[in-house]
Amino acid sequence: MELNVIGAKPLSVSDEVFGGEFKQALVHQVVVAYQAGGRAGTKAQLSRGELSGTTKKFKKQKGGGARHGDYRAPIFVGGGVTFAAKPRNYEQKVNRKAYRVAIRSILAELNRQGRLKVVEGFGIEAPKTKAMVAKLAELQVSGRVLLVSEDASEALYLAARNIPYLHVVDVMALNPVNLVGSDHIVLTVDAVKKIEEWLA
Repeated sequence: MELNVIGAKPLSVSDEVFGGEFKQALVHQVVVAYQAGGRAGTKAQLSRGELSGTTKKFKKQKGGGARHGDYRAPIFVGGGVTFAAKPRNYEQKVNRKAYRVAIRSILAELNRQGRLKVVEGFGIEAPKTKAMVAKLAELQVSGRVLLVSEDASEALYLAARNIPYLHVVDVMALNPVNLVGSDHIVLTVDAVKKIEEWLA
């Protein structure tokens, strides 16, 4: 199949990478796993057995209303937490092959929806926001935009830094979350070739 390149001749690409079927269940699994892997998992609370303080019974058993043993019970302010949270690892295992299939599936669906654009290069030589705004207008992209370059330059990063919802990444930083969460993806020709090598 061929991808249209803005301002140049079409680029021949693999049907397997940019023309496959959309596997919604797999994409959902991979996106959830990627987000789960980013969780710190450091939340910690104290149960009543871990609190410092006396365990002395502070009132007699009968004649005073409700029966209580000590002030570390969960119903008191400053008491222990029932089913206290402990540090844990939220990572989910995803096979490498399944991860690649999910990325291919996302790219193919973006291409079908017309949200994937390919350019020869971004042409941003100086770190000027004005130049980047003009480039986005020329490409007719808006909303959450992801620019993908084979090797993003510092000038490109700096030019995009002050524009809301615009992100610049290189091919190695591509992930399912930023692909799914973008309204438009703009790739350079070199980035497309590198993605094909990675996902072939």
